Amino acid sequence: MFESLQSVPADPILNLSVLYRKDINPKKVDLGVGVYKDEAGHTAIMQAVSLAEERLLVEEDTKAYVGMAGSKKFCDLLAQVTLGADHQVISDQRISVAQTPGGSGALRVLAEFINVAKPGSTVWVGNPTWANHIPVMKSAGLTIKTYPYYSKQTKTVDFDAMMATLKSDAKAGDVVLLHGCCHNPSGADLTLEQWQATADLINAKGLLPYVDIAYQGLGEGMDEDAAGLRLMANSVPEMVIASSCSKNFGLYRERTGTAIIISATSQQAVVAQGQMNSVIRANYSMPPSHGALAVETILADPKLNQIWRDELKIMRKRIKDLRTQLVEALKAEGVEQDFSFIERQKGMFSFLDISPEQVEKLVNEHSVYLVSSSRINLAGLNQANIVYVAKAIAAVL
Repeated sequence: MFESLQSVPADPILNLSVLYRKDINPKKVDLGVGVYKDEAGHTAIMQAVSLAEERLLVEEDTKAYVGMAGSKKFCDLLAQVTLGADHQVISDQRISVAQTPGGSGALRVLAEFINVAKPGSTVWVGNPTWANHIPVMKSAGLTIKTYPYYSKQTKTVDFDAMMATLKSDAKAGDVVLLHGCCHNPSGADLTLEQWQATADLINAKGLLPYVDIAYQGLGEGMDEDAAGLRLMANSVPEMVIASSCSKNFGLYRERTGTAIIISATSQQAVVAQGQMNSVIRANYSMPPSHGALAVETILADPKLNQIWRDELKIMRKRIKDLRTQLVEALKAEGVEQDFSFIERQKGMFSFLDISPEQVEKLVNEHSVYLVSSSRINLAGLNQANIVYVAKAIAAVL
């Protein structure tokens, strides 16, 4: 049976990690893998998480299954964090929520849910988008089409082209995938006015918004980063949302996420919850519990909640400062090319907008690791390497 299998190319981002580990250059820098790193280059466990885990070690008294949708308390708290505690769709009981194995698990569950509702649905994905979006959607049986998103000329959202494509080519019943904040890979986000215009178009054409919010809290703040998503939820009858606790709680390996479905009525929400649970049952059956229990403990305790929010604020400020420092370091190296757009973008990622050949030189000649698209993870920079990285970029321009 297995003789017919063909080799699969290595994941370009994960393969970078392998090359980085093998590199003996003491000045090597990893700007590829999308995890937050502190000033020491370490993805540390957040203090709030450690305190929550200490409590769980004492108080948790069972490892029994948590059910297909996971912990109801976790689901309720994450719906409030994502949509806002006083959002109308929550009070109207129009939401269905499930705890999932990470944001990727939420994406897959929702994609399969859509495929149950309308098999082979078309999902419109921005160009560019997160590298795993298309494989996840395709593997769930959905049809992929793309709309323009990022302009290399303006280094901002190519909103006119995005709207023109969706207006002319998207059909009623199609799905539109949007990044909630801190766009990966470009760092270019929709403005609130653009969110509203997108919501108006979605309503006019009968489309379904599918929002992936994986970096809430790492842009401007927990509420600020969800403002566009909440505006959309106010404006449309139906919507699906995938959220992740990997970044804002640092729970990468604990695989903690949330799938949220907004239905037109509370009666439809009950049906949607049953269908989503059925999708989960046929996939991984029950979600892992530990990460969700840690998040639940933090959000339910005012003291832990404040510790977590203070830590998140430090992370957010550090990323913003690194953006400014990189731009200043490039200027100090005499680089004439304008990189000021990096300061205006949000979250951990930006494109350097250099050629694949220049990227190759950065990797091979300077041991600065990034993917061929020139996307960099700003959190991979620190005070010990930022000047070196700026000198390396200047050398390849």
